[in-house]
Amino acid sequence: MTSTPRWRQVAAATGLLAPDGTVGQTIFAEMTVLANRTGAINLGQGFPDVDGPDYVKEAAKAAIDAGRNQYPPGDGVPELRRAIAEHQQRHYGLDVDPDTEVLATTGATEALTAAILALTGPGDEVITLEPFYDSHAAAIAMAGATHVPVPLTVDLRLDAATLRAAATDRTRMILVNTPHNPTGTVLTRTELEQVAAVARERDAVVLTDEVYEHLVYDDAEHVPMATLPGMAGRTLTVSSSGKTFSLTGWKVGWLHGPAELVTAVRTVKQFMTYTSGSAFQPAIALALADDETPRALAASLAARRDLLCEGLEAAGFDVVVPRGTYFVVADGAPLGFEDGHDLCLRLPELAGVVGVPVSAFCREGSTAADALRSRVRFTFVKRPEVLRDAVGRLAALGR
Repeated sequence: MTSTPRWRQVAAATGLLAPDGTVGQTIFAEMTVLANRTGAINLGQGFPDVDGPDYVKEAAKAAIDAGRNQYPPGDGVPELRRAIAEHQQRHYGLDVDPDTEVLATTGATEALTAAILALTGPGDEVITLEPFYDSHAAAIAMAGATHVPVPLTVDLRLDAATLRAAATDRTRMILVNTPHNPTGTVLTRTELEQVAAVARERDAVVLTDEVYEHLVYDDAEHVPMATLPGMAGRTLTVSSSGKTFSLTGWKVGWLHGPAELVTAVRTVKQFMTYTSGSAFQPAIALALADDETPRALAASLAARRDLLCEGLEAAGFDVVVPRGTYFVVADGAPLGFEDGHDLCLRLPELAGVVGVPVSAFCREGSTAADALRSRVRFTFVKRPEVLRDAVGRLAALGR
């Protein structure tokens, strides 16, 4: 009997494989095409519509002019690795060796994928929260490991009892995404301690996706898992410059953790991209010393979040106000829409706006998919004037 090709397993794990065997687009591509075709405002895909700081772009140009255009070291240029270590010490009190415990990657996606491929395989289980970012599920499928999603509660919080029940002797890794995409939830220290306890009990590695680490609002606090007692030795921390500095296309990410785990990830990563971003890496090293730009961005995004949330509530949605990320989750059920995907397909006609159904971040037919079926994710990482236009259009739903 012919086995299922791995690419089809990846397509199935990310909801792209139709019952007839055809492979569809990601939900982001589908909704972006819909927005472009209809002229709707695209609040589905989370990318900034303005660039990051001029001084960082100028630093990249200077690096190009200085001849930094060939392969950089496979683990990242020294100044970037030092800047990452200094950033972690300054913000979180973490002591990280830039020479043995830091790995620069082609965005956070490569860091996460390389870590999952390096440390898990057939017979292993990888726990994630559900909803989950699609690349997490894809990487687990690539590794041939078993994906064990743990559903968030209906108010988008961690259920510690459900997490504990999901863990088994085969749990090799727990993947924690906080601040969380797609929900905007920022896990509290107490919630993270509950994850840490399960990881210690099952002797599992914790892989953290912290790309929104600086984009937290109100009194929310981002707590890196590696700062919790006893966790630095079993945690791989992943982040990137894309969200923090609004330079998503540069794809400069990183991973740090215990030297032996970083060595394992490096061994796999070097046969993926090997290396990239030769002129971008020194520019991001410079940016990582800048704490004011991320603070200003977070303040600006908090105001834009409030603008969109107020508009969604006025239009008739129930809204869970996010404490972090680029995204807000809104429930269309009060407007009579029990199916978020159907609502997203109709929104361009009804209101001239595009969102993304939260069910696209869940396994088809799962408890989470059912509980969140009427929810839609919208992004507020757009210029205020774009959001005001979108809010004005959405008001048509409430009339």
